[in-house]
Amino acid sequence: MYTIDLQGEQGNAFVLLGIAERTSRELNFNDDKIKSIQEEMKSSNYDNLLDVFERNFGEMYELINRT
Repeated sequence: MYTIDLQGEQGNAFVLLGIAERTSRELNFNDDKIKSIQEEMKSSNYDNLLDVFERNFGEMYELINRT
């Protein structure tokens, strides 16, 4: 499991979107699934982005320092 410190550089929303895309491709998600995840991540505020990220990739990444 990888750790992402949300208080650091990796906590930036754009970085998290990139990690989500890269991880999705590594997991062989199709383009529609990747687009769907990214759209859901961007559909609301930062907390929503984190919730969607954790729901989809929580088995691979631990998000720390979430305020």
